[in-house]
Amino acid sequence: MKSLRFALLGAALAGVLAAAASADTPTTITIKMVAQNNSGENGTATLTQVADGVRVAVKLDGAPTDVPQPTHIHVGNCGHINKAPEYPLANTVNGAGLATVKGVQLADLLKGTYAINVHKSTTDLATYVSCGNITAPAM
Repeated sequence: MKSLRFALLGAALAGVLAAAASADTPTTITIKMVAQNNSGENGTATLTQVADGVRVAVKLDGAPTDVPQPTHIHVGNCGHINKAPEYPLANTVNGAGLATVKGVQLADLLKGTYAINVHKSTTDLATYVSCGNITAPAM
């Protein structure tokens, strides 16, 4: 009987600790997207935890009209990213892009080192025009 009480107490404590840990993880963050290579494409990316993954909404000012710009989440940070994308996102078109990265948790992105990178066009992937580091907001 005593061991059952300890088991139940341990399970309850584990649940409280898990809830406290998840309460510390934001469900939405907005990161600053900074122009690269004199593109003038500054803006934000908002990452929101949803049931099936992380929704990423990119909004850039100064983006070209009707030019699809490949957008990805890369391992690393702006200025030093792994060139191979970790997670593809929808192209940014007319300064806006919206995608859901299925099966990914925002908490996992925040624990790692990741950046969102926007390329100039589908024919010029080597030129980066905007980048933002995925980091937790300052408390």
